[in-house]
Amino acid sequence: MRPENAAPSALPLRHLLLLLGGSILVVAPHAQRLPWWASAAAAAFFLWRTFAAQRRTALPHSVLLLALAIAGTIGVYFTYRTIFGRDAGVTLLVLLLGLKLMEMRARRDVFVVIFLAYFLMLTNFFYSQTIPTAALMLATVLIVTATLVGFNATSRPLLENFATATRMLAQAGPVMMLLFLLFPRVQGPLWGMPQDAFAGVTGLSDSMTPGDISRLMQSDAIAFRAKFAGPPPRRAQLYWRGPVLARFDGRTWRAAMPRLRPDMKFDTTDTPVDYEVTLEPHNRNWLFALELPGRVPPNARMTSDYQIISLPPVRSRLRYELRSYPNYSATSGGDPQELAETLALPRNVNLNPRARELAAGWRRTLGDDGAVVRGAIDFFRSGGYGYTLEPPLLGVNSVDEFLFDTRQGFCEHFASAFVFLMRAAGIPARVVTGYQGGEINPVDGYMAVRQTDAHAWTEVWLAGRGWVRVDPTAAAVPLRVDSGITAAMPQGLAAALPLFVRTNIDWLRALRNNWDALANGWNQWVLGYNPERQREMLLRFGMPQPDWERLTMMLFWSVAAVLLVTSAWLLHGARRREDPAQRLWLRFCARLGRAGLARAPAEGPLDYARRVAARLPRRRGAVSAIAELYAELRYGAHSDATSLLQLKRLVREFRP
Repeated sequence: MRPENAAPSALPLRHLLLLLGGSILVVAPHAQRLPWWASAAAAAFFLWRTFAAQRRTALPHSVLLLALAIAGTIGVYFTYRTIFGRDAGVTLLVLLLGLKLMEMRARRDVFVVIFLAYFLMLTNFFYSQTIPTAALMLATVLIVTATLVGFNATSRPLLENFATATRMLAQAGPVMMLLFLLFPRVQGPLWGMPQDAFAGVTGLSDSMTPGDISRLMQSDAIAFRAKFAGPPPRRAQLYWRGPVLARFDGRTWRAAMPRLRPDMKFDTTDTPVDYEVTLEPHNRNWLFALELPGRVPPNARMTSDYQIISLPPVRSRLRYELRSYPNYSATSGGDPQELAETLALPRNVNLNPRARELAAGWRRTLGDDGAVVRGAIDFFRSGGYGYTLEPPLLGVNSVDEFLFDTRQGFCEHFASAFVFLMRAAGIPARVVTGYQGGEINPVDGYMAVRQTDAHAWTEVWLAGRGWVRVDPTAAAVPLRVDSGITAAMPQGLAAALPLFVRTNIDWLRALRNNWDALANGWNQWVLGYNPERQREMLLRFGMPQPDWERLTMMLFWSVAAVLLVTSAWLLHGARRREDPAQRLWLRFCARLGRAGLARAPAEGPLDYARRVAARLPRRRGAVSAIAELYAELRYGAHSDATSLLQLKRLVREFRP
């Protein structure tokens, strides 16, 4: 009996190294998410096992592996304060895979590692469901499956193992498609269940401090896509409304508690714009809509500041249809309590004294609220302000320093300063955050709105007109609204933008458009195949209001039919792939069997020929010739078409 830590000589080296390679592909995407010590431990286990396989050295004792497993579990607990949840669970699985590789000595251990690798592949989709992730995992499945085939047939060449694995996956394809199309869908992804499932999402928040939105410019991730039923509005009208911020503590703007109002009204004489939004998950409740939305999607409500709120948080990709009116008068939301909230300034009267004095001067000289607003817009337009992703740091009097000293900032600096000035002049005002702009992809016709389009603007309350949008950034830097972020940035600072946002490079823009269209199709029809999409698909096949019972029966019979067809095809293919020499030999044996000289199951061709020749001495020459020719064709080093034709002639002419 081999000692427990003996060298792993029973496992073929080439298959073992292939299994290690597949395991590395499974774990590699997690390296950026794992704690540094877990990544280092996993790398050490893989290197150790590879060295042991190549040098045929002894594996560590089970006592050491048990101690490492306990230490890893303790490390996971102290890192995450739990051993449950997505991140902690994935870290434990990675460590267990590495430890299981270290005790892999027999074929039973190999199969445990393979199935653990299969399970760990799924965990990559907890973090990313993109096309590259799916392609990498598909390649990994192929490698691990080829390894599984190889350990069951250790003498076969690797290429044959890969061919077998490819056929197995291809044969599973039809059943996989039926399961995808017909299995009753559940709203929301299964990976949205753990509490830490959305710890890494990026986007707007319900607060804004100078510098927050400019940091979003470092990401060119898609915030949402829009598909217009007709021509899209002009770029200057593409204000996508998000969180509205009304509370100010002197540095940070925050959203007030939302007040749901089913009767928000507005006036418009404009033609409505119909469109569909595909919103990426952001784990918040707000939805984005063109100003100003005229209706609310299902499972959503509108607040007193015209913001659309989803009742459940947006934890999966969400599609909703909207109708908006770019030219409007927002007459609701002017209750005394709300106006008082949008007039409030920090209690410290010494905060931003120069801005307060400027606003007081406008009030004295201009008087009318509309005139004060126009005066403030002229002030920003003629103030020589610069638009930059790297604004100077501001102190306690951040508004004063921006307006009179640095004169350099991003959209949140302009919006914050403008609202402060308006409130100091006695005009209700608030900050609106969201996105401005978007780019139509000519490949699929969708408008992509990215994190780099994040923007902040303002609204002021004017008697008789309601809430009026004022964008001080557009007044100071018109290119930001008219042409986008790239055109608005100074030439030297445009390089700070993500590479794919620099749309002045033609080939890069074409590459991005094609990739975005491909990713959008993947999102719409694969990741976005939700209960609504499934219902639409089944309605096309004449199944109104499908329930889970009908879907289950349809799935059962569809899978049964596919398995029946596949089995018939495999049997037919097996007959077609039968060796022609073998087919002729079986015909020869069948003739002898009818004559009372049946071949025994374990009897070789030459032994059988000798026994038949003894019973049929007159046919000795023909029997020996057929047996020897068959043995050469079937088992010999060389075979040719002439020999096969000769065997066919001999079998046809043979009579017992």
